Amino acid sequence: MKKLSFINKIIYFINAVFAILLLLSYLLPFASPKTFSVLSVLSLGVAFLILCNALFFLYWLIKLKKQFILSFVVLLIGYIFFGSLYKFSSSKHIENPNNFKVMNYNVRLFNLYNWIPEDSVETNIVDFIRTESPEILSVQEYHPHKNIDLSFFKYKFEKLSGKKTKYGQAIFSQYPIINSGSIEFPETANNAIFADVVKGMDTIRIYNIHLESLRINTKAESLKKENSERLFNRVGTTFKMQQFQAELFLMHKKQCPYKMIICGDFNNTAFSYVYRKIKGNLNDAFIEGGNGFGRTYDFKFFPIRIDFILTDDAFLINRFKAYNAHYSDHYPIMTTLSLE
Repeated sequence: MKKLSFINKIIYFINAVFAILLLLSYLLPFASPKTFSVLSVLSLGVAFLILCNALFFLYWLIKLKKQFILSFVVLLIGYIFFGSLYKFSSSKHIENPNNFKVMNYNVRLFNLYNWIPEDSVETNIVDFIRTESPEILSVQEYHPHKNIDLSFFKYKFEKLSGKKTKYGQAIFSQYPIINSGSIEFPETANNAIFADVVKGMDTIRIYNIHLESLRINTKAESLKKENSERLFNRVGTTFKMQQFQAELFLMHKKQCPYKMIICGDFNNTAFSYVYRKIKGNLNDAFIEGGNGFGRTYDFKFFPIRIDFILTDDAFLINRFKAYNAHYSDHYPIMTTLSLE
């Protein structure tokens, strides 16, 4: 430190703060939001902390200063326990005659209230889905819009709520649905649904989960107007609800006798408590078959992945793709699977 200039000493102090915060954030997936609600809010910023530490690491490396070790060690610890935020490997693409595709998409009511000021957003979504042609489609914030025609799927299960505007979750399938149902979350329109589909000789349970929404306007102007204490408390309360919802889901999942695919909008990141609990020993399709950041939400400041497709070991993940189709505040994701 003695050989550092005054400016570099300040930079290193800031570096140390970000490194400590990132190190603490590694404990968040193990910290119950019911007990550490405010602290759990940090899970939303883990990607930001990783990127900042990567920049500090590069800064000191270019300067040929040993201070690069601090961020390097913290990033290495994160990589060992959680994997990389960015996947440098190319996406898997294994051809298999038994392949089938599963897409997850929060469609934001098909732009019912014109959040995106463009014409025909709802039909663009349908055209996109038709082009990509998944065999199974899991949709959050589904609304039976008058311009929506997804009849190219042979089977459907939906669970809608609301008085004036009907909305909820839906599962579409090219395979027969022999059983379906809903896991109700108290005091919210969010829920989880499931459909048991028959593919060949196999029955597969498809779950579609939509955990409690954060209801944060991510535009910079709106965030500046937010009272930070009130925002932290609100997000902390939401994370408590998410934990309770995840617990209800896990009780239902425990009784499932079939091979399983879990899709959904968790409204939380891969560094969160609810993600760790729901994932359990399942495989994350992005980690196994994707590349890049795997961004699924339109957040202006850094890439966020809050939508997931998880599978059990019965499935081989042959491909994963996160699309840039901007027809909602979420981006669609799709994986190609085969039964081993």
